[in-house]
Amino acid sequence: MRDVAIIGVGTTKFGELWDASFRDLGIEAGFKAMNDANLTGSEVDGMFIGNMSSGRFINQDHIGALIADYAGMASRNVPAMRIEAAGASGGMAFRQAVMAVASGMNNIVVVGGAEKMTDVSDEATNSILDSATDQQWEATMGATFASLNAMIARRCIYEKIATREEIASMAVNSHAHGALNPDAQFRKAITLDTVLRSSIVADPLTVFDCAPISDGAAAVVLCPLDIAKKYSDRPVKVAASAQASDTLALFQRKDITTFAATSAAARTAYSLAKIEAKDISVAEVHDHFTIEGILALQDLGLFERGKAGKAVMDGQAAIGGKVAVNTSGGLKARGHPIGATGVAQIVEITKQLRGTADKRQVANARYGLTQNVGGTGSAVVVNILEAI
Repeated sequence: MRDVAIIGVGTTKFGELWDASFRDLGIEAGFKAMNDANLTGSEVDGMFIGNMSSGRFINQDHIGALIADYAGMASRNVPAMRIEAAGASGGMAFRQAVMAVASGMNNIVVVGGAEKMTDVSDEATNSILDSATDQQWEATMGATFASLNAMIARRCIYEKIATREEIASMAVNSHAHGALNPDAQFRKAITLDTVLRSSIVADPLTVFDCAPISDGAAAVVLCPLDIAKKYSDRPVKVAASAQASDTLALFQRKDITTFAATSAAARTAYSLAKIEAKDISVAEVHDHFTIEGILALQDLGLFERGKAGKAVMDGQAAIGGKVAVNTSGGLKARGHPIGATGVAQIVEITKQLRGTADKRQVANARYGLTQNVGGTGSAVVVNILEAI
């Protein structure tokens, strides 16, 4: 298997982008990534697109062909594939592309992720999000994505894994970093009191515990490591990419205060990269809900179980802390256009390892990690990137 490198990255702004269509967003991010890699496009021989539910959001399926067409790749018959794994769609697309390059099947691959979520009502959007749960045993029984995460939060509070304030502090951390990101949906720092006093969504979670509905796209370009310097003077090595699964329904698990798929994927990723959790300088974790962010920090081994929430409150997850978490603003502040999220995480870590993250730069970052989650922990992708 060949080593793989990232040679180009690009994103659109995230938010309520009324003047841009799905295809506009995807093409913008892709062209930015190719320009960053100094490619004309003729070198590309494969495309992987992360997208959760364009068929319901914009009534457009067959996304691989759409993006290939409007990116100018269809005339060269470049193969393009859509990857769906709910919230982990982007991370899964990245992993598939890494395997394609590592295996020798492809040489120059563009990985894109995009979602246009604001063209339908909030009610319809929530229905689409709930489709990432078990329809037979959860959704049709009245459980929503938010209420399932609220159950997790309640259990964590009961077992003294994290206090309500510690869970809320995850949002404070993400917003502080998002204020430094010009592409973030929300660029304003918030206080702990703001989170705790905002409207209840599913007790104990409030509006500020939940990621927003977002439009946006992100893209990266991959190639074999041994030729990466031909295209970029700042390539970043893909040190590891790992994936794990768990039950779709939450009630089938022995313990809902941990995402076993995250722990399993992390163990594999650390082993492949030949490092330990303590070697990670910067991490982008899946904080669709604040409680998911707290669980991620524990399950990834970045902080001890039962101490992650306190660590976040104490500033250990801030830039300059023990490990900088969600320097982009995370899903909570950067935004969460579902298919784009996992790819946007890769873009942020690449910038950090290149030393080009501007005001949110983490000093001397060598290893960065991304964790992208589908459903309530039923599909998880963990990637580790290395500065070279």
